[in-house]
Amino acid sequence: MFDLAVFGSLFLTLFVIMDPPGITPIFLALTSGRPVKVQRRMAGQAALVAFGVIAVFGVCGQQILDYLHVSVPALMISGGLLLLLIALDLLTGKNDEPTQTKDVNVALVPLGMPLLAGPGAIVSVILAVQHADGLGGQVSVWTAIAAMHVVLWLTMRYSLLIIRLIKDGGVVLVTRLAGMMLSALAVQQIINGVTQVINGG
Repeated sequence: MFDLAVFGSLFLTLFVIMDPPGITPIFLALTSGRPVKVQRRMAGQAALVAFGVIAVFGVCGQQILDYLHVSVPALMISGGLLLLLIALDLLTGKNDEPTQTKDVNVALVPLGMPLLAGPGAIVSVILAVQHADGLGGQVSVWTAIAAMHVVLWLTMRYSLLIIRLIKDGGVVLVTRLAGMMLSALAVQQIINGVTQVINGG
């Protein structure tokens, strides 16, 4: 059966990491000067690229771990540290916003990857797929992944309207709140990894 708790947990985690409100001004900066039709197409392309990257790691994540001989607790601890760094960037506002490049499809790089499908999101998806129990758990995980990318697409597609509604101050506020939530999730993930190491030892 569909597991709402699994869906909600992964969706919230991905929402905090991928940060749709925070990506809005970056998307507008990268696509500025282009017609609205082109902006909307790029929003779809960026969401598809991000979903493709996340899906590959979601399907092949276990094989990658086995090949590299990396344990789950090690991945949890390293992933937690990585998420903590991202959280600190969100809290301090040290986001490196790339400048627009007319000769490159910014929907692929840097929007699709690494801004959307970044290391934090990849680690979270690998762990979620690995810990999902049965068919219901897997369906819940993949539904959360798909739903998150739909939200990303809608956010970027209607970014002009969103900016008018929440203004720059609203984006900054939501980004700071996301950083606080992500830092708590990161610390908890590190604690879980350390606990597994201690119990396993």
